[in-house]
Amino acid sequence: MLRTFSFGGGVQSTAALVLAAEGVIDFPVFLFANVGDDSEDPATLAYIERYAKPYAESHGIQLHELRRVRQRGPRAGEVETLYGRLTRPGSRSLSIPVRMSNGAPGTRACTADFKIRIIGRWLKAHGASASNPATVGVGISLDEIHRVNNRRSEPYEQTVYPLLDHAPPLRRHDCARIITAAGLPVPPKSACWFCPLHRPATWGEMRRDRPGLFARACHLESLLNERRDVLGKDPVYLTRFNAPLGRAVGEAGPMLPGFGNDVEDALCDNGSCFT
Repeated sequence: MLRTFSFGGGVQSTAALVLAAEGVIDFPVFLFANVGDDSEDPATLAYIERYAKPYAESHGIQLHELRRVRQRGPRAGEVETLYGRLTRPGSRSLSIPVRMSNGAPGTRACTADFKIRIIGRWLKAHGASASNPATVGVGISLDEIHRVNNRRSEPYEQTVYPLLDHAPPLRRHDCARIITAAGLPVPPKSACWFCPLHRPATWGEMRRDRPGLFARACHLESLLNERRDVLGKDPVYLTRFNAPLGRAVGEAGPMLPGFGNDVEDALCDNGSCFT
């Protein structure tokens, strides 16, 4: 039976990589669906290249990096990225869960199109089927157990949660301890750098520590709204505060009411992001 782990490059899935290398859990194959070098957080990509891939190779773990490749039409064979889809001239795509004018997240297709289906394509190409499903590990820890509720398995996979099945179940700080004990630095939380599910504090830290990346996020938000204005549609935002990102977020701190410590990324309930 094919046993793989859905690897996001963050704390939980890196801890799972260590546990697999140590023989604590049985996952010889890790699959990283890269939504685009222009889309994934640069810090995550740097960590995977510098630490995760060499560690996996040295411990006999296969870590495959997958990308979305167009399957048909005149652009067949071309790699598509999430940022490229959003910014393509004439594109009306809103694949990310941008915040509508009432603060609610919009339609979210990014994870399905650029992670779940890409991993699924690899699984099926390697023998997974409804009659012979692959076992797919997902890196959800005990402090995020609410994210398990809406995780739906595809017919060709059986989803398992090895961090929850661990005795005792592991929390995020346990995962960080496991990574450190293996001699690795703790990775940053993995997500696209422009993800609307970022916590306000994450945006504030980005503005303080990586102002160039923050400026790119502001530009993307403006671009999306320029296109919506032409179509006569209401603006959308990368935060829930019904204001442009540059006005809604200050450096490493709030500028508008409502900036609490709530976990915004809890809305990402399928386990494919932020792990």
